[in-house]
Amino acid sequence: MAEQSAISWCDATFNPWIGCTKVSPACDHCYAERWAARFGRVAWGRPPVRTSAANWREPLGWNAKAVQMGRGLRVFCASLGDVFDNAVPDAWRADLWALIEATPALTWVLLTKRIGNAQRMLPPAWLEHPLPNVWLGATVVNQEEADRDIPKLIAVPAAVHFVSCEPLLGRVALEEVPVGMFGPLRPYGGSSVRNPRINWVIVGGESGPDARPVHPEWVRSIRDQCALAHVPFHFKQWGEWAPNCLCDTKAAHPTTKRPVPGKMGVMFRCGTRRAGRELDGTVWAEFPVP
Repeated sequence: MAEQSAISWCDATFNPWIGCTKVSPACDHCYAERWAARFGRVAWGRPPVRTSAANWREPLGWNAKAVQMGRGLRVFCASLGDVFDNAVPDAWRADLWALIEATPALTWVLLTKRIGNAQRMLPPAWLEHPLPNVWLGATVVNQEEADRDIPKLIAVPAAVHFVSCEPLLGRVALEEVPVGMFGPLRPYGGSSVRNPRINWVIVGGESGPDARPVHPEWVRSIRDQCALAHVPFHFKQWGEWAPNCLCDTKAAHPTTKRPVPGKMGVMFRCGTRRAGRELDGTVWAEFPVP
């Protein structure tokens, strides 16, 4: 669907199907729904639509390119849907599993808001012998989702488990999940050894016309938790709202006074491009190394 993705934590996006239904507070202002409305490709909330055969052949070319380059490419699968959506026919998912097995030079990043379905929908052979090129992640936007979904995530055997806190809608204390869930990567080494850990955390603010601001202290808290646990931390973006923004835009929130330079915690609506992704002067772009 798109090589050279603008998403900072992947190299390409692949959509085997398009369409979804809302199941989380993260879905309230869904960018994929806005995309579908803009281009008229699919009616949101209806059954997903499978993409073209030509689109399905693209990862085969990416795999050949990755082999030639001598490095893997990270592919975010289903940015306009959900791999584990109940509305997706099992036969489509079986075709996706076959494509993943046929492209071992690609790292397939499977991010879902339906992590409770993963155990029964993944191939049984993968649960017994997890593929090294499949990373499994769950979207967690608040503490309630963390408490509910992180145990489900790490219960599914995978080479890498990750959490995406985007859009981050509240403080999330990852250290409060059951003991042993948050810690450094344990390499598989090609075996079927289980890896019951969170190995990577992505954080991002919300974009779009109705975006909710992310509090800087929520982001800093997760960064610091990751540092203490030696877990890679990736801050994707502030989203529409930036902290203490002193850029040239005139689009500051009308109810918020422009702050004194250096004062922390005041958010301005600057737009995603201007807001950027620096946190305390640093771009955090860490990745797990299986």
